[in-house]
Amino acid sequence: MLRVGSNVKTTCMACRNLVSTNMGVRFRIPLQKLHPLSRAIHHRYSGNTNPQRAPHRTAARYFTSMSRLPMRPPKPPPGSGGRSYQQQRSFWVARLAARLLRLRYILLGSAVGGGYTAKKTYDEWKDMLPDFSEYNWVIPDFVWELSEQIDLDKLAKALPEMEEIAKLLPDLDKIGENFTFLKSLLSSGVSLGSEVKGASGLHLLLETSGDPALKATDSSAAATQDGSDKQYKKSSDKEKVDQLQEELLRTQLKYQRMLERLEKENKELRKVVLQKDDKGIHQRKVKKSLIDLYSEVLDILSDYDANYNTQDHLPRVVVVGDQSAGKTSVLEMIAQARIFPRGSGEMMTRSPVKVTLSEGPHHVALFKDSGREFDLTKEEDLAALRHEIELRMRKSVKEGQTVSSETISLSVKGPGIQRMVLVDLPGVISTVTTGMASDTKETIFSISKAYMQNPNAIILCIQDGSVDAERSIVTDLVSQMDPQGKRTIFVLTKVDLAEKNLASPSRIQQIVEGKLFPMKALGYFAVVTGKGSSGESIDSIKDYEEDFFQNSRLLRDGMLKAHQVTTKNLSLAVSDCFWKMVRESVEQQADVFKASRFNLETEWKNNYPRLRELDRNELFEKAKNEILDEVISLSQVTPQHWESILQKKLWERVSTHVIENIYLPAAQTIDSGTFNTTVDIKLKQWTDKQLPHKALEVAWETLQEEFARFMAEYKGKDQDDIFDKLKEAVKEESIKRHKWNERAMDSLRVIQHNALEDRSITDKPQWDAAIQFMEETLQSRLKDTESVIRDMVGPDWKQRWLQWKNRTPDQHIRNETKNELERLLKLHDDHTAYLANDEVTTVRKNLEGRGVEVDPVLIKDTWHQLYRRHFLQNALSHCNLCKRGFYYYQRHFVDSELECNDVVLFWRIQRMLVITANTLRQQLTNTEVRRLEKNVKEVLDDFGEDLERKTQLITGRRVQLAEDLKKVREIQEKLEAFIEALHKEK
Repeated sequence: MLRVGSNVKTTCMACRNLVSTNMGVRFRIPLQKLHPLSRAIHHRYSGNTNPQRAPHRTAARYFTSMSRLPMRPPKPPPGSGGRSYQQQRSFWVARLAARLLRLRYILLGSAVGGGYTAKKTYDEWKDMLPDFSEYNWVIPDFVWELSEQIDLDKLAKALPEMEEIAKLLPDLDKIGENFTFLKSLLSSGVSLGSEVKGASGLHLLLETSGDPALKATDSSAAATQDGSDKQYKKSSDKEKVDQLQEELLRTQLKYQRMLERLEKENKELRKVVLQKDDKGIHQRKVKKSLIDLYSEVLDILSDYDANYNTQDHLPRVVVVGDQSAGKTSVLEMIAQARIFPRGSGEMMTRSPVKVTLSEGPHHVALFKDSGREFDLTKEEDLAALRHEIELRMRKSVKEGQTVSSETISLSVKGPGIQRMVLVDLPGVISTVTTGMASDTKETIFSISKAYMQNPNAIILCIQDGSVDAERSIVTDLVSQMDPQGKRTIFVLTKVDLAEKNLASPSRIQQIVEGKLFPMKALGYFAVVTGKGSSGESIDSIKDYEEDFFQNSRLLRDGMLKAHQVTTKNLSLAVSDCFWKMVRESVEQQADVFKASRFNLETEWKNNYPRLRELDRNELFEKAKNEILDEVISLSQVTPQHWESILQKKLWERVSTHVIENIYLPAAQTIDSGTFNTTVDIKLKQWTDKQLPHKALEVAWETLQEEFARFMAEYKGKDQDDIFDKLKEAVKEESIKRHKWNERAMDSLRVIQHNALEDRSITDKPQWDAAIQFMEETLQSRLKDTESVIRDMVGPDWKQRWLQWKNRTPDQHIRNETKNELERLLKLHDDHTAYLANDEVTTVRKNLEGRGVEVDPVLIKDTWHQLYRRHFLQNALSHCNLCKRGFYYYQRHFVDSELECNDVVLFWRIQRMLVITANTLRQQLTNTEVRRLEKNVKEVLDDFGEDLERKTQLITGRRVQLAEDLKKVREIQEKLEAFIEALHKEK
């Protein structure tokens, strides 16, 4: 029941009809008669799923709620006229526009659904395609970078035409006839037995090589092998079968030549592509190739002194063989250039040569420590490269040795070169010849074993095919290092000479099948490396090798397989084996170095927690700065300090000569004129010959002492004692190299001569200074003389009584002689410096009278010291008297009783010392200190370039630990970069 009250009109949103509801009076309305919108609202909000049993009260309540919705205007009454018709027409236009607008949603939904369906279909189709990422290594990275710049029209024109390819195809008609003949033979069912077993086809490839290009090359031979291995009908048809086999061999060689031609053209095209926009390529940052990254790791490992049982087990191809077996020739064929020095029978390979082969646009070679590129297409560059390798080998060999273990690192790049790292070792010898060191044989064996004992090294065993197999030495060595042959590739060289000289060619077959030598190998190869002429080019050797095997009965008779011949097949197999070994072992080696790094870092933290990890080069730079600072400190020495030191040391050096050779002889003269003449002559002689040299020696020694003093002072200021050896070596070498300016001696001689010529003492202070200088000198000499006399005569009576000392017999004789000579001096106070012979006889007889036997020589020696003391005592007394003699000197009283010529002499000497010290000081501060600083810098630069010298001078566990840490970190980083690049290439 609905209550009837107010009539509410609303619009149904589903059908756009007006719905009228009276909300004032309650009356019952069947649910079926309600508008559909009302029923929907009723069903939703009543919670009743059965529309027949819906409560009317709920419907009425929601009719009331809908009264608040916007109302559509009611239909006009029938008599409203045109206005109602216009409203009705507008209503139908609105409905039509609404339906048209719905179409855009339909179109949009269709587009979205169709796009999703297309994407899903594309993903399903893409998942069905095979994964070609494994073959990305076929095309280098730089080809992808330049793919957008390749001129496809030129590339298409460079490819051979169909007519040219058709010429290289076999004669299909003739092959059809041969197959018809084979079919007739097979149908007869007659077997030929073992006569045709040697006519088997050519195998595909060595299992380790697995090269797809070679598999394609031998596909025709493999297709016909089954037919040739079957039984034939009659033995009389053997010739026909041989003819058929020859025809198959020729067909295979045609395919081989076609592939080689295509590869050559491909190489030229790739070279053109790599050279395309060469300027733009070099402007970009060059990305290192995979083999270059690997070679850098090997270079670092070669210099690394392994600790903690960390060994270099990274793969490389080790080329070993007897001397003159053709090792170098095989390596040159792989590198496609004659890069090694050659000799007729003599040893040319004197040290290991590591050759890194990689692909590049230009055929060039360069050393690891040099930036020069050798163009291998030019003969002059090839000659220069061979000469440089020979020089490096001879330089690496120490004096008295024949071979060296020092590795020479060389990189060779070029189009079509297989990527790998080879090490050419000195040839194994059986006898030490004249001119070789006695341990040459053992040294070569130790070097070869050191490289071959690496469990991941690939051994390329080279055997000379032209000599008897029983003379081989290297095969026994290889079998010891790799008894299972899991990493050995055997190469038989000079097969052309072997075929010509051997009476039984089947012996070659036994060698390449591994039945003759007591060693095992992964594979066996036979190659020809030219006719033996050093002037042959690589292209001519390749042509000769191809012609030989094309016409050789070894290949024709099935003794050799097609994949076992030519250096090209050898290089492919070795490269494949090398990279297989690298992928299997490189990550394990990276883990080993990671563990080694952890051990080294732990040791450093425990032993040197407060010190930075400075390697030898960094420590050398630190010490270099300290030494240069110490040298610069020499310029801070004051002039007064320089002059005082120089004056004191110079007088110590020349004082003996002045007293003994100038003053004493001049003092024996009678008058002052003779004294001055004697002094002038002796001073002139001394100045011309000895004095300048002595002065420069003193100046140089003073500079050394001051330099050493400053270095010692710096050493005490918390300096690192690890630099002591280096500083001492730098000081000695710098002093050794320093040479005083030669012109300084001439100028110094003139200055000294002028100073000694001056005799005019201008004032009393100078006179007093000269007397003081003379007095100090004479007292010092007197003290020394008395000390000598005491040593001659032994202890006096006080020492004998108080210290219980006794005289020796010789001292007793000298004491008696001294007493006798002192009595003589007392009698003759003005005695000369020398004893006359009769005086010596008199003294000896007097001593003999007292029972003392004495030698005349002993008497003269004792007299010399006694007279020296007597003279010095008199000179000191005269010096005291001359303290008041300046007045007489100034008035030029020559005939006065007080003559002080000796004071003037000492003043002249003193003034010469002052002027000389001042001159030397100026030379030191203005010239020599700077030259010494320059010498020190040169010595430090030389030491910095000499690794061996630095290793000797900067030593200790701390240095070695820092060096190992640096190397291990560098190796680990290089290995990680290489492994990352290797994974990307996969």
